[in-house]
Amino acid sequence: MKHVEIFTDGACSGNPGPGGWGAILRYKGTEKEISGGEKLTTNNRMELLAVINALKLLKEPCEVTLYSDSQYVCNALKLGWAKKWRDNGWMRNKKDPALNPELWDELLKLYDKHTVNIEWVKGHAGHEENERCDKLAVAQSQKYAQT
Repeated sequence: MKHVEIFTDGACSGNPGPGGWGAILRYKGTEKEISGGEKLTTNNRMELLAVINALKLLKEPCEVTLYSDSQYVCNALKLGWAKKWRDNGWMRNKKDPALNPELWDELLKLYDKHTVNIEWVKGHAGHEENERCDKLAVAQSQKYAQT
């Protein structure tokens, strides 16, 4: 199985507000950068879209090491919260719905195709790839703030 490293970040100017996401995929020393954004969104949606769009590029099942500074994404995947929310009809508990269920549903379908190891990294702490993903995400959020 191919091993791919994926680094992701999301950014939002205001929450909600214009937002962006960025990702770097690395395979055998070759890197691909991708990014995107939306005019009115949230930081968590951008974090999710970074991971979704990176995983969509994988053409076959891979062993993935996913690096993210989003505890929302890392914990929901690593600790099984997202699967539990899905199994409970997108409810976090008896009273509170899970946020962004359509994105979590899409992410879990992609996630289940691969063997994914989750690595949380501290944001804005000098992690080279995380800093680059942040720049990609912020640039997108600024582009959407202009429109």
